[in-house]
Amino acid sequence: MTAVITDPGPAPLMGGRRPRRVLVSTLTPAATLSLGVAVTWFSLLVLIPLAALVVTATGGGWGQYLDTLSNAQTWAAIRLTVGQSLLVTLVNAVMGTVIAWVLVRDRFWGKRVLDVVIDIPFALPTIVAGLVLLSLYGPKSPIGLDWANTRNAVTLALAFVTLPFVVRTVQPVLEELDHDVEEAAASLGAQRLTIVRRLILPSLAPAIAAGAGLAFARAIAEYGSLVLLSGNLPYRTEVVSVRVLSFVEGGNPAAAASLATVMLAVALIVIVGLDVLQRRVARRG
Repeated sequence: MTAVITDPGPAPLMGGRRPRRVLVSTLTPAATLSLGVAVTWFSLLVLIPLAALVVTATGGGWGQYLDTLSNAQTWAAIRLTVGQSLLVTLVNAVMGTVIAWVLVRDRFWGKRVLDVVIDIPFALPTIVAGLVLLSLYGPKSPIGLDWANTRNAVTLALAFVTLPFVVRTVQPVLEELDHDVEEAAASLGAQRLTIVRRLILPSLAPAIAAGAGLAFARAIAEYGSLVLLSGNLPYRTEVVSVRVLSFVEGGNPAAAASLATVMLAVALIVIVGLDVLQRRVARRG
């Protein structure tokens, strides 16, 4: 439980000043035990492995770390992975929100089927997803689009596996939005665009940012759906996950850990940036 204590602070010289509120946390024995279990489990699954990764990456000294990251093939993989992941995240943030809106606000035949199909990328093993995409966009494409071994293949595979993240984070928030507020704004003369910008978007911003963050994190780590379709061509379609695997198979775990720490930093920067952006959107709403 949390107690609130009012601290009047020093007497003001001029004018009045509201007293400060100091939060004092008091945990019950059961809450303390739960907190300890949660922190221990989180440490075992996340904190300790991440610490071991950093230690492995810097074990050979900063010189070896910089040599690994200055490799031209490695940087080509980083640029491709981060660039395509940002592009796919942006596209799916828009399209995922639109799909969630259609599923919540519209009524049409086949709606339940579409609602189930959205989750297919979650259910399919990634290598199976790659096989499905290859059959449709490979050399024997029934629609005449042979995107195998191209950058388009990377974009397509990442878009396929990350789309449900935005849809499933935005959809529950849309379902909970109060329609009366929108109707009241419309009755007062607000245009539809104004209602979306000032009422709906600020409410959806945290969910969109959360879904986009999950999508980006999944995209930069994707491997299975890219193996068959992209061809893993160095300097062209090789992504970071494939590059890390090549380091591990080549007996160079330090190089693999070095590259992994870079992607970890990139993911943290993007997630924090999305959090700051959604907070600003919510305040301006």
